Amino acid sequence: MDDVPAGPASLEPRRPPLSVVVPVRNGGSDFECCLRWLHNSTWTDFELIVVDDGSTDGSSALAQHMGAIVARHEWPLGPAAARNRGAQLATAPLIFFLDADVAVHADALSRGMARFVADPGLTALFGSYDDHPPARDVVSQFRNLLHHFVHQQGAFDGDTRPVHTFWTGCGMIRRQVFLDFGGFDPRLYPRPAIEDIELGYRLTRTGHRIILARDVLATHLKRWSLVEMVRTDIFRRGVPWMLLIKRSGTVETDLNVKPTQQICVAFTGLILLAVVTLPWNSWAAVVAVLGSVVIVWLNRDFYRFLGRCRGPGFALAALPLHLVYFTCCGLSVLFALFQWHIVNRVTFEGSAGAACRKRVDQGAGPIPQPFLARVARRLARWTTRSR
Repeated sequence: MDDVPAGPASLEPRRPPLSVVVPVRNGGSDFECCLRWLHNSTWTDFELIVVDDGSTDGSSALAQHMGAIVARHEWPLGPAAARNRGAQLATAPLIFFLDADVAVHADALSRGMARFVADPGLTALFGSYDDHPPARDVVSQFRNLLHHFVHQQGAFDGDTRPVHTFWTGCGMIRRQVFLDFGGFDPRLYPRPAIEDIELGYRLTRTGHRIILARDVLATHLKRWSLVEMVRTDIFRRGVPWMLLIKRSGTVETDLNVKPTQQICVAFTGLILLAVVTLPWNSWAAVVAVLGSVVIVWLNRDFYRFLGRCRGPGFALAALPLHLVYFTCCGLSVLFALFQWHIVNRVTFEGSAGAACRKRVDQGAGPIPQPFLARVARRLARWTTRSR
């Protein structure tokens, strides 16, 4: 296994111990902030590789000015392909993937490096967003605080716990393992989706170890709109993740899909049904209120967290957004199951199915058939119109 180099100097050009890979497309001021915070890191011995995925602004020039090695795609190929190219250009044994709208804390790289040095058997780790998102609107605050809360929960030993997913927003991985597994899959995920989760499944299915480090933190600079939140939760994450669970046979009970969250999805559906029947059913309002109380109770730790961070008023304002989030989760399951049982069934039949089943046995998903590819492209165009 490729470890952090610690031997004496050789005649070959020195390799840094870490390569930071940042894909970007029209990064704007968030990208500038990402690079500035990165250069303020306490760990300074790294090479910076920026892959410009078809930008039409000055992202490439900014990256070059900040000392990055820049590779450019003339037209967008998606973040999976961009990160793969960055990993191929990297010379260090460890890669730190970072999103262009994420600003790492000063000690994030140091904390990640320390864990790899102390644990030669570790394959990958990732951190989380902090609880200080700069965008002040309710949607952005809710979305980023939800991510932070979810990633800070679980049975931690010290500040780490084992997981079987990966995350490229702020994640570190051994380069050779990444390359040996073929990196991310741009055929399945030509647009922003769950390419990192899918890689995590492949790695852990074959015995590699990934940890979530809750003290590896970064600030998410993204400003969310309600429409973007819905598109992301359904088409970029929910549906692809559910299809991945079906393909891999994984029983997922971590992060955003804990059993209590599944119960909340069911109660949200009950609330929506009650609201629809309210004109004809006097008891519907009672059902909607009781359902909301159950959801708040099941997520009481989250609402206490919101109250501590932003006050009781914000916690109350977050409830409708939480219901929208659970609605998106429920719709994702319905859409994914429809595609799986109605559309994908033919994928696993006949001679073409043998190749697909082989990929599933290796921890990957089936190669999309032409119909699925057309559907994916249309959904991708719709979900990226606002980018």
